[in-house]
Amino acid sequence: MRIFRRAADGARAAVLAVTSYVRSAPGTYVWLAALFVTTVAMHHMSPEFEEEFLRRRSTNIHELSRNPVRVLVSSAFWIDGSGWLPYAVLYTVFHATAERWLGTWRWLAVAALAHVLATLISEGVLALAIRHGAAPRSSVDTLDVGVSYALAGVVAVLAHRLPPPWRYAYPVAVLAVYGTPLITGRTFTDLGHFTAVLIGLACRPLTRDAVPPRRAPKGPGRGLRRPRWTVRRFRRP
Repeated sequence: MRIFRRAADGARAAVLAVTSYVRSAPGTYVWLAALFVTTVAMHHMSPEFEEEFLRRRSTNIHELSRNPVRVLVSSAFWIDGSGWLPYAVLYTVFHATAERWLGTWRWLAVAALAHVLATLISEGVLALAIRHGAAPRSSVDTLDVGVSYALAGVVAVLAHRLPPPWRYAYPVAVLAVYGTPLITGRTFTDLGHFTAVLIGLACRPLTRDAVPPRRAPKGPGRGLRRPRWTVRRFRRP
């Protein structure tokens, strides 16, 4: 019985730890839950309907010229041709870490800036390429949905959370990861990802005074108030 009791206590502690972590990054996991719902819905669509459905929510030149706000918002809730589980891992590693560090609103500002500005810049460059004959006219209606620009921006902003020398090595590695496809492939999505990384690195002002969340005290006294003199004594200036 003691073994089963210990297993039950361990399982309960694990569930509480996961629940606490999810609650500490509500924006990340609400977004991830929405992606799960839309991914399940997409798997129930026929290939023909799915392509047309996503195209209407795509941030291509045609849709941006008609209703830019609608497609910029809606495109962030669909995953094109990818499974949900890899994004669950990436969101937990990067988005949740950034949200716990910056707070929900500043984290959301970084993600939104990366998503919107990288989209507009990459599509603007594509429009110039079409005008000068470097890209086909059919590119105005290309399929472009997903959350990868926002993710790239958040991956980059985490460089400002690291202490030296990792603070300098990390952005070099991130720039290499996202810059290599831009050099070898030179597609507008490669440009969008690299632009999102630059935007994330430029969001340093949003990271000022950001500190990781304090850990809850351990032991049986968890959740109890400390004496007033103790709080004053250890309060940060």
